[in-house]
Amino acid sequence: MRIAPWNVNSLKARPEKVLWWLDRAKPDVLLMQETKIADAETPGTTFTQAGYELTHHGEGRWDVVAIASRCGIGGVITNFGELLRPARTSDTGDDEPLTEARMLAAECGGVRIICVYAPNGRQVDSPFYQAKLLWFDKLARWINQAVPPNTPAVIGGDFNVAPGDIDVWAPIACHGGTHVSERERQAFARLTSVGFVDAY
Repeated sequence: MRIAPWNVNSLKARPEKVLWWLDRAKPDVLLMQETKIADAETPGTTFTQAGYELTHHGEGRWDVVAIASRCGIGGVITNFGELLRPARTSDTGDDEPLTEARMLAAECGGVRIICVYAPNGRQVDSPFYQAKLLWFDKLARWINQAVPPNTPAVIGGDFNVAPGDIDVWAPIACHGGTHVSERERQAFARLTSVGFVDAY
């Protein structure tokens, strides 16, 4: 099974590019982040014509995830199986990630596919950073509860974490910033500690 993650940065702005790439690369499953369209605007017919079934989760902002599959979609779960919480503030930041559509899971061809778009974190030790760590904790706990160890499963998407120094252009220049902090790397490592392998 060929599985590809892609932060498409607006499915509305570049649907022809996504369809061109699907035809060229022919992945069995595509995990998309930042589609920037609402569920009601999802171009399901366009994907169907290209041979893909589509499931989408989001309200049209940056925090939207989708899965396109050539091998079926079933057992869809959004937001860790919970309703999105109402935002407590009017700020459109990522300090309340459980109010945002950042997680979508489905069964595709016998594999549990988990598509994620992790919060950015903005600045180490900010409220956004703390919310990011809590979101990763929620993801790890959900996987432990909902994905038995013997289940074929893949997590893909935009993690907003560089797991090691090899994953950044200049470790010294990036030192002390978000995406490379020790607590973020530990949060990512929790996923590998339950049996997942970083395929990059």
